[in-house]
Amino acid sequence: MPTKFSRKILFFVAVIIGLGFFVGGSTAISQLHAPLTQEDIAALSEPDLSEDMVAAMNPSNPNFGQSMVWIPGGEFWMGSNNPGVIDAQPEHRVHIDGFWMDQYLVTNRDFMDFVDQTGYVTVAERRLDPKDYPDLPAELLAPGAIIFSPRIDRTDLGISGSVYWRWQPGANWRHPEGPGSDLRGRELMPVIHVSYADAEAYANFRGKRLPTEAEWEYAARGGLDRMPFSWGKDFRPSGKFMANTWQGNFPYFDSAEDGFKGLSPVGSFPPNGYGLYDMTGNVWQWVSDWYRPDYFKHQAGKVTMNPQGPKTSEKGPDPSYKKRVQKGGSYLCTDFYCSNLDPGARRRGDVWSGSPQVGFRLVTSEPANASFTFKQKFSQYR
Repeated sequence: MPTKFSRKILFFVAVIIGLGFFVGGSTAISQLHAPLTQEDIAALSEPDLSEDMVAAMNPSNPNFGQSMVWIPGGEFWMGSNNPGVIDAQPEHRVHIDGFWMDQYLVTNRDFMDFVDQTGYVTVAERRLDPKDYPDLPAELLAPGAIIFSPRIDRTDLGISGSVYWRWQPGANWRHPEGPGSDLRGRELMPVIHVSYADAEAYANFRGKRLPTEAEWEYAARGGLDRMPFSWGKDFRPSGKFMANTWQGNFPYFDSAEDGFKGLSPVGSFPPNGYGLYDMTGNVWQWVSDWYRPDYFKHQAGKVTMNPQGPKTSEKGPDPSYKKRVQKGGSYLCTDFYCSNLDPGARRRGDVWSGSPQVGFRLVTSEPANASFTFKQKFSQYR
């Protein structure tokens, strides 16, 4: 646990200095997207899914969200040549052994099950001990989290996250916008305001683990290589929305032309080539690698086998400030303010801080740990 600066202050610093890694690039969108029905899901598979498989992807099924898909091993080009993601350069060859990955992001319902069974309390729900932070005012010792709250009196984005982020006492995964907000109608949305430590605790409970950055990126590409999106080269193939991103004047107005303002329920957009949902947009996703901006420079010119990332984190303002990699972009990604919808793009996150735009999914090498597993292949978006 941080011992010199409040995790709250550290997170706010992380938001400000990490804006260059903030949200992923998108493009202007004009056609409404309807979430996939169960008939759509069954029609996409090769071969057709069995009745049991379709049932497992039905949101009314209590095991929805626990299904996993097989990611076959292989080699790929990791990283990106996009000039907007310098820390993801250069592209380099990586070999990955096969593994199982959650088909969906961890939902509020999934996380509630974990909390109900274990009594776990997330970092955002814990009050700081004043003995550890004698210089902090009382209001900063109270539980809470950063929320997205654009200031309408500011028209300049600049580099200051204070224009659209603010500290909200009482905000946490149960109360995403603070006291007065709750999870009614959001049961199947991805859980947010979870720190890396919270995600790791959940993974231990499920008998799984967080993916490495290489595993995540390999799976996100869905069998494609060196493509700018997890589904191929076009942001909107055949005019179809493929991810939950921002449309409109960021950060003040989201027109929700993709059908969603803010978060969307998991599985609302088409899957990638491996049958994985929300590998782009909706929320950023924690992976297990420590973050260092220069890590990829040391991987060029060779094939790395199952890389685990650097041994230590990039140095921060305090020794307790440790950063892990986050991948995938979020619903806040807009066409003019980021380039992180590229599967190779990456950003950093303080391990003790959650966010309203960060969630996670899990992987395992032991399919018996999953309540429901199957193999399937999707290819129509390549």
